[in-house]
Amino acid sequence: MISLGFIPALDIFSEDTQNLAATIQLLLLLTVLTLAPSILILMTCFTRIIIVLSFVRSGLATQQMPPNQVLVALALFITFFVMAPVFSEVNETALQPLFNDELTQEEAFEQAATPFKYFMAEHTREKDLALFMGYAGIDRPNSIEEIPLTALVPAFAISELKTAFQIGFMIFIPFLVIDMVVASILMSMGMMMLPPVMIALPFKILLFVMIDGWYLVVRSLLLSF
Repeated sequence: MISLGFIPALDIFSEDTQNLAATIQLLLLLTVLTLAPSILILMTCFTRIIIVLSFVRSGLATQQMPPNQVLVALALFITFFVMAPVFSEVNETALQPLFNDELTQEEAFEQAATPFKYFMAEHTREKDLALFMGYAGIDRPNSIEEIPLTALVPAFAISELKTAFQIGFMIFIPFLVIDMVVASILMSMGMMMLPPVMIALPFKILLFVMIDGWYLVVRSLLLSF
């Protein structure tokens, strides 16, 4: 016996269909949890933040300092800080009504997707969104709610990649200038066998500390949203 509801109640090997339906719900929940990292990365500001922080480390040429764990943890907490209004709205309009049996699962999903759509649409270039909408043959929507997530999420992702690389380029410029100055000095002194990167490293770290670089980078990221 198979029910046509959102969560099927199967009676194949057991007469206790309620327990079987609860088991299927648990399996679906575990499946959603496995996709949670992808949802976090592609539907929030995490992508921009982690790429910019990685550019900072690459510009400093400090190899694995700060470690990957530190950068990812910092990016996660900044993401939660920036996305707090969106998460709060999702909790109020979707999760709590769902837990109180005021909404069905389909209705709760639609309510939860709306705040994310507004956030992503605000930071998505129209050109990127038109690319996926045109490829799928979708007509121009009349409102943000009508934009399908299948088109909005990848458009938002490539928009975030472009923005992150633009910020990373600006971060690289002062470090590149220091490398060029140090390399020119070493060449003029005839010390061509001495790696310029090794000599420039302490100067780049000193400059970054003197201007309070981490504060400026994080401030720029927050202001970009």
